[in-house]
Amino acid sequence: MQQQPNYQQGPPPQQPPADNGKLIAILSYCTLIGFIVAIVMHSSNKTRLGAYHLRQALGMLIFGFAGGISIMILALIIWPLAFLAPLFWIFMLILLIMGIVNAANEKETPVLLVGKLFEKMLASVFN
Repeated sequence: MQQQPNYQQGPPPQQPPADNGKLIAILSYCTLIGFIVAIVMHSSNKTRLGAYHLRQALGMLIFGFAGGISIMILALIIWPLAFLAPLFWIFMLILLIMGIVNAANEKETPVLLVGKLFEKMLASVFN
């Protein structure tokens, strides 16, 4: 009679940690395409962290678009004010870096100066 081999089972495989939306939060700041991908991902996995950073990123997109157009028009009318454009884009870059760092650290901290305004204006978006 042949003996059956004794297979010992190891510990059960560990479940991956629950996704808290960190990837969605980080992607929301990575270009318009990243923002759209983050929205699609958020629709199937709604998290508080993801929704918060999607709102902050949307506010930054709106602010960047409106501010960029406003500064271009202002610079065309009053050409010495053209120096404002690089300052505005440096400010936007600082906001972007702050948003990514906060998302990577899983913090729900508003971006500098305008983040609180985004929280109020976009409170009902991405819930």
